[in-house]
Amino acid sequence: MVIEVVDKQSPIPIYAQIEEQLKSRISEGEFLPGTAIPSERELTETFGVSRMTVRQSVTNLVNEGLLYREKGRGTFVAAAKVEQPLSGMTSFTEDMLSRGMEPSNELLKFEKRKPDKVIAEELQLEESDEIFFVERIRYADKIPMAIERTYLPVTLFPELGREVLIGSLYSYVEGSAQLKISGAVQRMEAALAKREDAELLHVETPFAVLVIERVSKLSNGVPFEVVRSTYRADRYKFTSEIQR
Repeated sequence: MVIEVVDKQSPIPIYAQIEEQLKSRISEGEFLPGTAIPSERELTETFGVSRMTVRQSVTNLVNEGLLYREKGRGTFVAAAKVEQPLSGMTSFTEDMLSRGMEPSNELLKFEKRKPDKVIAEELQLEESDEIFFVERIRYADKIPMAIERTYLPVTLFPELGREVLIGSLYSYVEGSAQLKISGAVQRMEAALAKREDAELLHVETPFAVLVIERVSKLSNGVPFEVVRSTYRADRYKFTSEIQR
């Protein structure tokens, strides 16, 4: 790998010079999305600077969303962020397919349980009723993008099985279950990933995430789903069109 030598006499800080050179290699396609950049040790030797300086440069690029770290594996070039409109309602699978990306799921939990008070109220159930709890990691092109924790009334989906959850839940709802989805109410907030979630998303803490809670309803107004999704903030940006 050929990289220009940093100018230690320049008024531009050395870490900033390294950042610009790494950015240039990324934009020129030398480092492709999903591939690892050289290790801190290798970059230290290449530029002839301290490891602390290299770490500052790389951390700044991680914060900009150009790179991302995976625990125990290294630092990788990030793909362009997925731009997600806040209006409209599609499943993760449908959304990724429409972008030409390959969606996949890792099913972590699928179990029946009793809802807590909050979930029961949101689904208009009694706390004695049963719900399905589903926990999945959602991937796009084999990169973990989000964790979804979904709560569904058993009475609406008595035949729901693990095989359904490998694909699109919404396709099952409107296909096999023959129900019509009308819309949802959702809330979004920024947060730092919990340690458990960071491990599932293959990122190091502290790491910024976007947490979205959605209550989805059928055409008759009955809520059929509460889903709490934790998205990697380095892979998503949400947009909204506003008119006066």
